[in-house]
Amino acid sequence: MSPEIVSILALVAIFAIATFLPINMGALAFVAAFLVGTLAVGMTTDDILAGFPGELVLTLIGVTYLFAIAQNNGTVDLLVRGAVRLVGGQIALIPWVMFGVTAVLTGIGALSPAAVAIVAPIALGFARRYGINPLLMGMMVIHGAQGGGFSPISVYGLTVNEIVEENDLPSSPLTVFLASLFFNLAIAAVLFVVLGGRALLGRKAADVDAARAAEEPTAGGASPAPGGGPAVRGHGAAPGPAVGGSPLTAEQATATASTEGGGRIELEQVLTLVGLVALAVLALAFKLDIGFVSITIAVVLAMFSAARHKGAVAQISWSTVLLIAGVLTFVFVLQEAGTIDYVGEAASGLGSPLLVALLLAYIGAVVSAFASSTAIIGVAISLAVPFLLAGEIGAVGVVVALSVASTIVDVSPFSTNGALVLANAQDVDRDGFYKQILSYSVVVVVIGPLIAWLVFVVPGWL
Repeated sequence: MSPEIVSILALVAIFAIATFLPINMGALAFVAAFLVGTLAVGMTTDDILAGFPGELVLTLIGVTYLFAIAQNNGTVDLLVRGAVRLVGGQIALIPWVMFGVTAVLTGIGALSPAAVAIVAPIALGFARRYGINPLLMGMMVIHGAQGGGFSPISVYGLTVNEIVEENDLPSSPLTVFLASLFFNLAIAAVLFVVLGGRALLGRKAADVDAARAAEEPTAGGASPAPGGGPAVRGHGAAPGPAVGGSPLTAEQATATASTEGGGRIELEQVLTLVGLVALAVLALAFKLDIGFVSITIAVVLAMFSAARHKGAVAQISWSTVLLIAGVLTFVFVLQEAGTIDYVGEAASGLGSPLLVALLLAYIGAVVSAFASSTAIIGVAISLAVPFLLAGEIGAVGVVVALSVASTIVDVSPFSTNGALVLANAQDVDRDGFYKQILSYSVVVVVIGPLIAWLVFVVPGWL
């Protein structure tokens, strides 16, 4: 049996086992990477570990550590109140503000994961505090990032436009950008309606804050977790404290109370805000690694109040780190085995440009749900070049469809963006939230490429 087939069967087995047994899929993926890599592909363990996503792992650790500290000292609540004022207290507008912020960030050149890493924790803080569906909020952030991600000065946009120009294909950078923006905007509108956005209309943040203040205990015992929800747990994690879900100590409760109703702002909160601004500037403007920057800022902040933040490391979503690291390591083995090229070549040999475009869109979507979207866009468009040069189908439409199909699936919990949303979710059952994101990503993978094909490719064929 060829390495390509063996690796595909192993991938199916991973999903099957993780679906029916409470075993972290990342652990299963590490085992599959070891067995398939060494026995079927002929890789050494050093070769396999070369695919370990160290940068992503550091990003997940650094960002969740930093925002655990920000949560504990009341800075997240402070940001929540400030952002609510920007929308006049209209809770229904908050998801759209988050969509717009991430779209602007990626549109001006930020990497999608960097923008999501900065905005998602704040957005999910809104969701916790004001009863917004966390799936709605998290997906609005991701689709906003992808909506702005194909501007002519963005990473995705530059990648696509360069490939198109190098292969002498008809190009329209503005069309690619606007098509992606409006496609993601349309998805966001559907999500807003389906995931409870209409119920938010007319609700005021001030009313929610007042009702919440009336319900919170004023004396005796430990205060409940902010928002009154259940503790956050990692996928397959052992019981323990987690971001936004652990009981507050008396010191933390005092810090949180100081941000309620326009109370005083503590020095530590000011320092945390400065740290968050520094994270945005250093990661977005100076292109420094967001993982190293975030963990450095987190350590500096922890030194100002070591006793308060001694449990912050336990609040890192370690099970999510295992999940993502294992799956992406196995994806690297798939690439080394030639599985991705094998599937792409099989699709290109079908002959019909219209059908090949649809299959390439699906291949891009499925693979990108687990691997680098930037890399997959390049592969998908490159595979489409031969029949696009024949002029039998509109090149711009196919490029748009492949670009959209390969990036909208970044909602997957196995992608960087989806992983960041999962890791920063607050006051939710982590297992349940993981399954919600996974279910939504399956819907996107199944339906998204087809709609993109119908909207952008078929009209160019007719």
